[in-house]
Amino acid sequence: MDSNALVGTWALESLEVVDATGALDHPFGRWPVGYIMYSPDGYMAVAFMSPGRTPFAAADILGGTPDEKCAAIGTYISYCGRYEVKGDRVYHHIELSLFPNWAGVTQERIVSLDGDTLRISTPPQLIKGKVQTAHLVWKRTRHE
Repeated sequence: MDSNALVGTWALESLEVVDATGALDHPFGRWPVGYIMYSPDGYMAVAFMSPGRTPFAAADILGGTPDEKCAAIGTYISYCGRYEVKGDRVYHHIELSLFPNWAGVTQERIVSLDGDTLRISTPPQLIKGKVQTAHLVWKRTRHE
């Protein structure tokens, strides 16, 4: 795949994870919301979340109770950095991440493109305490 094919903004349509037995889960609910963006100069950013997240009691961006913070981090993923495409793989060279373990590492993704539909899958990885594969479907956004 040519890296130019990924350039643009993509809206999340679905996200599901599957374990080795074939059991299916939707860790961000049935209708997660989010975007992934690929720039022509080789940068990417992704953010997605469960819909209907509960706001904190106080409007303090760095505040929140321990329970509020725990719920917030468990319903949101975000990271960004450089990317490169090699065949049917895209490599996200993560520089910043909500999940601190990913900052400074490269995450491999398997990609396929069909018109305005982008499918991204992970290799098997630890998700919610067990090894699973994530499958995300994105639709290209258009501004009229």
